[in-house]
Amino acid sequence: MFRILRHSLLAAATIGTAGAAPMTLQDYQALDGPPPERRIAYGNAPSQFVELFRPKGDGPFPVVVLIHGGCWTVQYGGITQMRNIAGALAAQGIAVWNVEYRRHDEEGGGYPGMYRDVATAVDLLRDESKHDPRLDLQRIVAVGHSAGGHLAQWAASRHRLPQWSPAWVADPLRIPTVISLGGLADLRNGAALIRASCDRETAQLAGVPSAGRPDVFADTSPAEMLPAGIRTVLIHGELDAVAPPSAGEDYARRARAAGDAAEVIVLPGAGHYDEVAAGSPAWPVVDRAIRNALGLP
Repeated sequence: MFRILRHSLLAAATIGTAGAAPMTLQDYQALDGPPPERRIAYGNAPSQFVELFRPKGDGPFPVVVLIHGGCWTVQYGGITQMRNIAGALAAQGIAVWNVEYRRHDEEGGGYPGMYRDVATAVDLLRDESKHDPRLDLQRIVAVGHSAGGHLAQWAASRHRLPQWSPAWVADPLRIPTVISLGGLADLRNGAALIRASCDRETAQLAGVPSAGRPDVFADTSPAEMLPAGIRTVLIHGELDAVAPPSAGEDYARRARAAGDAAEVIVLPGAGHYDEVAAGSPAWPVVDRAIRNALGLP
């Protein structure tokens, strides 16, 4: 029913990347943006907090749940760099819930702490909206970059978690659409790519098998939680060597076969970091995908 769509030619016409060099890791690490309106802790660990970027005015405002990447490690930054697009989205009337979480190399991180953190942070948004009617959770999309693409897809799919999972909750916040930016979401079939790109092993991200949990991917890999009944937009830079377009296309094929909606957008001339920089030639395509998901013109 659903098709995998490659928008290379459309994106080329839209963003005009011809001759533009892809952003480097150093360019990415230099990204920053305005400070958040609020910083809200959801635990006692230093990395257990979210940042709220709320537009000026009375709202109600659609909401982006933003989850940073960085190869699931503290080494490459993350939430600070996401302030770049958080500020750009807030300036156009979109609230942003910028999520921090414990990575695999932080105390209590990895499995299951990292997943519990993301689940808790996302569900905290529902509690926040009860006290702030300016946050319109009828218009919501999850956006994740790189490792954050994995976690954003997981967060939107976790109503499919088995009840034995430590991250299972009875009523998770439902998110109908996920936009994965250079995401690495298939922990089983993408293990070799994740090892080559991020130097991460399955045990660091999904834990180790046990008698009660023989398949470590059943509650950690979105590709094993299909069909999730969500729409996934997978955006990859043409020159992305960390998460090449084939990673998105492979995931989209699995999602389509399971009955979910999946769309792949390839950004000509872009690398792994261009889509999270509001000043890059790739940003208008990403911005349009976000606005479309929120029902904005």
